[in-house]
Amino acid sequence: MTGVRELGYVVYEVSNAADWERFGTELLGMQLGERTPGGLTLRTDRKAHRWIVTEGPADDLVASGYEVADAQALDALVAKVRAAGVEVTEGDAALAAARKVDRIFLTTDPMGNRIELVTGLADAATPFTSTKLLGAFVTGAGGAGHQVLMTHGVPRETYLAFYLDLLGFKISDTVVEEVAPGVVADLIFLHCNGRHHTVAFGDMPSPKATHHFMVEVGDLRDVGAAYDRCMDAGQPFEMTLGMHPNDHMFSFYVFTPSGFSIEYGWGGLIIDDETWQVRTLDHLHSWGHRPPGAVAELLAAAPHPHGEDHR
Repeated sequence: MTGVRELGYVVYEVSNAADWERFGTELLGMQLGERTPGGLTLRTDRKAHRWIVTEGPADDLVASGYEVADAQALDALVAKVRAAGVEVTEGDAALAAARKVDRIFLTTDPMGNRIELVTGLADAATPFTSTKLLGAFVTGAGGAGHQVLMTHGVPRETYLAFYLDLLGFKISDTVVEEVAPGVVADLIFLHCNGRHHTVAFGDMPSPKATHHFMVEVGDLRDVGAAYDRCMDAGQPFEMTLGMHPNDHMFSFYVFTPSGFSIEYGWGGLIIDDETWQVRTLDHLHSWGHRPPGAVAELLAAAPHPHGEDHR
């Protein structure tokens, strides 16, 4: 296989690295990898890092590191992308060392997102430990997690030609739902391993490149514990607990200090390409995933069992 095999890491540029360290370690249960001159790294497993946080004004995704199987597969993939007329440059030794990979090539997707094609993402010198988790994050063959990116008007056939035909992703499914009168959410989900999707795309009104990144845990109790930690810390939520109909993820969405979201989930579907059938669904959420303000209003309006006004 010459395509990408997993999402190895993501790189974010953030305006407050200290807030991100607290958010990642104290609220989400990640482990600090290292503090760097320009930021920090965060771990979710045995790898040296899964999130690379650099200080700057963007408060957004700046790069996605996709890992391939080996050097031969990397060479073949780079040749394929170049043959399609897409520019690819090799990263220097300093960049490879900073990313803790053996080799790295740089290209750009049709939306302008930086793509880093890599091999040999290093393990950390010490085992992963978390002071918050009862279980562990789900990574392994599924990679770091998944991300949903904004397409900003780029036609679907254009970015699918890049991600399917060149990088080797496959379509999992699509969801088309009228979320408000005249407002249609139309998302497509792609996979490159058993994880239901590694990347998804939607043309939603947002100036950012990313909508959210999903981290998955293997113990259901850790979703509830993280939910409480975020609530107790006053971290703003995008959506309350709920479940998706396509990947079956039980999760909540909380805003990062940079304003995009983290989906924190459990129970994601694993795809078997031999039996999987692509379909289109008409709803994004099986249940829950409500805006927190709407939930607060419902709770405040609910009658007290003893007839008192508890607002």
